[in-house]
Amino acid sequence: MPFRIRVKNAETGASVEMELENDNTVDEVIESAATFWRKDMGAYVVRRGKKVLRGSTSLTEAGIREDDVLELVPDPEGG
Repeated sequence: MPFRIRVKNAETGASVEMELENDNTVDEVIESAATFWRKDMGAYVVRRGKKVLRGSTSLTEAGIREDDVLELVPDPEGG
């Protein structure tokens, strides 16, 4: 069942809403947000609170729920 989240661009403060499925991955969120803001997806990660989310983890496995807000931030490891 689809659910909505919001992804905030940490550099500009802009945000975009996304409708996703539980089996979508963190990488797919990064790819969508980076494409929306015309950024290099390999140079960014998403963060929920202070926790950085990466990779092929599903949104369910990452604990992402309806109306969560994630931040697109530059990869602290220099992606």
